[in-house]
Amino acid sequence: MLLFRWAVLLLLLVAGVCFAFYAGTGQTRYRRIGWIVLKWTLLAAFGFFAVLIAERVV
Repeated sequence: MLLFRWAVLLLLLVAGVCFAFYAGTGQTRYRRIGWIVLKWTLLAAFGFFAVLIAERVV
C-alpha cells in the first residue's frame, strides 16, 4: 500500500516536471510525455482504489 502511494506520487511528480519542461522550452514532446504519464498514473490509481473499495463492500 505504501509502495503504491509513493509510486503514484513520484509519477505525478514526473508528469509535473514534464509540463514544467514544456512551459520552459515549448517543445511539444514534453507535453505529450506528461499527458501519457498522467493518464496512466490516474488510471492505475483509480483501478487500485476501486479494488480497495470492492474489498470493503464484499
